[in-house]
Amino acid sequence: MTIIPKSHPRLNSLLIREKLVKGFEDNLVAKEGLLAHGRGEAFDYLIGEKTSKSAKDAIKAAAFMLKNAENSVISVNGNFAALCPKEIIQLAKNTNSKIEVNLFYSSEKRKKAITKILKKSGATEIYGLNKKSSTKLLGIDSARRIVDKNGIFSANVVLVPLEDGDRTIALKKAKKKIITFDLNPLSRTAQTADITIVDNVTRAMKLLVIESQKKRKESLTYNNKKNLKLAILEIRKNLERRAKNA
Repeated sequence: MTIIPKSHPRLNSLLIREKLVKGFEDNLVAKEGLLAHGRGEAFDYLIGEKTSKSAKDAIKAAAFMLKNAENSVISVNGNFAALCPKEIIQLAKNTNSKIEVNLFYSSEKRKKAITKILKKSGATEIYGLNKKSSTKLLGIDSARRIVDKNGIFSANVVLVPLEDGDRTIALKKAKKKIITFDLNPLSRTAQTADITIVDNVTRAMKLLVIESQKKRKESLTYNNKKNLKLAILEIRKNLERRAKNA
């Protein structure tokens, strides 16, 4: 029997799988969310299953943008709620951000399950639940077009983790600044966002919470296109290193 050391990144991947499976059983995660995670695992392997320099730079820029936003919103789907409920609440408090539930595969059962775990983790106000305050984003056909007037619709900065490209593009057309987590630096979401954190969301959220606690008054110089090129270069170097050691 192979024993995996506690510090080994593979153990973290296995724990994440267990959280998502439980999330599926608890109606948080859609079955399609399990498939999406499998794709993410492959990209996480490509980046070396660790937070790279480019990701750390993006995290610093994201914390700065959220803390200086006039009206920021953290968008939450099932996978995000299953993996990072406490970090979502901590980040919202640190950056004075709103929290909105927004689902691609939407159902009242899933909304209630996600709301329950967020409130259990400390959320006091959650947007995206009241149909009377809902409106629609232009340019999307999925259920994610339905947003809260007082949440995502009115926000100037939106954190959209584990995202589909259509909504990212629609939010950009609506003149919003977008922060996202995406392990694929070539995806539409990654290329469209203002700040793309190319990292596993569980690792990155912990670091983002820590970074959001810091007092940083000076502005940061950040270019997402350049940072994505660095992320691609990091992946290439990691693959070359592994090939030499194979």
